[in-house]
Amino acid sequence: MAPISWLTLFLVFSVTLVIFNIKNYFCVSYSSNQTAQNLNIKSFKMNWKW
Repeated sequence: MAPISWLTLFLVFSVTLVIFNIKNYFCVSYSSNQTAQNLNIKSFKMNWKW
């Protein structure tokens, strides 16, 4: 195949990968309260004594 064909294939797959990752990143909404309760993670505040 010609080099221009490899370049277009690379660009098409790269753009597809970027669009797929952006879609997955912005479509999934995480709720911090539910995940912390489900995992039994206890958050606490650290008081620094300077």
